[in-house]
Amino acid sequence: MKNLFVITFILSSLLFTNCTQKTNPTPKAVKTPFNWANANLYFLLTDRFNNGDRNNDVNFNRTEETAVLRGFEGGDIKGITQKITEGYFQNLGIDVIWFTPVVEQIHGAVDEGTGTTYGFHGYWTKDWTTLDPNFGSEEDLKILIETAHQNGIRILMDAVINHTGPVTEKDPVWPNNWVRTQPQCDYKTYETTTSCTLVKNLPDIKTESSTPVNLPPLLVEKWKNEGRYEKEVRELDAFFERTGYPRVPKYYIIKWLTDYILDFGIDGYRADTVKHVEETVWLEFKKECEYAFTAWKKNNPDQVLDQNSFFLLGEVYNFNVSQAFDFDFGNKQVNYYNYGFDAMINFEFKYHAQKDYETLFNQYNDFVQKKLNGHLIMNYLSSHDDGSPFDQQRNKPYETANKLLLSPGISQTYYGDELSRPLVVDGAQGDANLRTFMNWQDLDQTKTQAILLHWQKLGKFKQQHPAIASGVHQMLSNKPYYFKRSLNNDTVIIGLDLKKGEKIIPVGHNFKDGTELYDAYSQQNITVKDNQVVLHSNFNTVLLEKI
Repeated sequence: MKNLFVITFILSSLLFTNCTQKTNPTPKAVKTPFNWANANLYFLLTDRFNNGDRNNDVNFNRTEETAVLRGFEGGDIKGITQKITEGYFQNLGIDVIWFTPVVEQIHGAVDEGTGTTYGFHGYWTKDWTTLDPNFGSEEDLKILIETAHQNGIRILMDAVINHTGPVTEKDPVWPNNWVRTQPQCDYKTYETTTSCTLVKNLPDIKTESSTPVNLPPLLVEKWKNEGRYEKEVRELDAFFERTGYPRVPKYYIIKWLTDYILDFGIDGYRADTVKHVEETVWLEFKKECEYAFTAWKKNNPDQVLDQNSFFLLGEVYNFNVSQAFDFDFGNKQVNYYNYGFDAMINFEFKYHAQKDYETLFNQYNDFVQKKLNGHLIMNYLSSHDDGSPFDQQRNKPYETANKLLLSPGISQTYYGDELSRPLVVDGAQGDANLRTFMNWQDLDQTKTQAILLHWQKLGKFKQQHPAIASGVHQMLSNKPYYFKRSLNNDTVIIGLDLKKGEKIIPVGHNFKDGTELYDAYSQQNITVKDNQVVLHSNFNTVLLEKI
């Protein structure tokens, strides 16, 4: 496989050859302070991104033949670190990496109706207190987070409090004072969404319980066999003594999850299946996350990136930004922003993205500037469990990048969006189609290189300019399409779907005559004259900033 940096450099050189203006190979170098409101986030399945250690590909005798894309394929923590070291995320302008859970998964396989499946995705927990060797070791995680922080990248892990993994011959059910195995949720009311199992054979943690419980015998036996029972018990005793919490299921899990903050310094959690857990649990979780994050910063002052608080992102399935903040269960409404969440995943962005650029951008400008009132949303166009992504056939990679990265709000790139990774696979069923291994091999193709370069340019421009995610939007010209975003002293002008060649760009009174601007897309300096600039480039995108 060719070196990514070399590929990008050669491609850039070839594309820029015909530019007539004076080129400047170095974009604006001023470091923009990180703000979660403007984050450019990258979400990946740990097992499907990059295999950094082939020695950990098989553990716990997980050798049963599975259905297509339903087994472990080798991706791991070391693989993520490797790509940070290579500069892959930095070249995409990524601020935050969110990866699927890496705690120990069930050892056995189940048949969900789509064929034999292992817990490669990370959401079938067996033991919250240790990592699954398929994903890597605690030392691997430590190195990953340190490497990310050294490169200005935050780490978002995945918090699952709602359920354990399925029951198999190798994975017995937890005690009935910890979990329920029925009824199955019908999602018609608050109660039949929270006090029930999401699907068959996915034991639901009794997070509402106020009855103290002992450790599950299966964990006691497991920890003793691993030689760490006394250590785990001491830490639990210290936690419950400090907090005064009763020893009920939710607090055990909160303790186990916040240990990853205290021990490793992760910057945030994406909370899984939020609406299936009582909302007060999340408020308590956030409190303990903040405590752990503050303690980690105090213990590791040389590793602190900034003074941002711990970040909590909520997955409330079908949360739609155009509706009221109160999620409607039918017989109860809950505003999750009031229960510790800094941002919510916006499930309707992919539908809004069907509209033209100006309609989309103007709509999300209204959301960010007016409706949200300081609350944050994260937009996405494809994900690990959304069966109807925006561009399932990968026919619109440039439009996907433009709409995702240039819309107001936090953006979430799903791994491979930037390489047009296939989302439809022969023989795969359901969400397996969305979870192919990263298509690194396609980087040998000129078409894929060009798509990646487009994502890189937009991502780095977004990272440099908070105005894109949080600034006021205004259209400057409809045909050709130009718009500006302004936030405090940060003003940018962007043009999309333009003709190649000469471009007469209206800047109005945004920049005075004589002001020198820089097009970050074609890497050219140009000067404002008569309230406009004239640019010659062989691209149909313009990204103007003040030098």
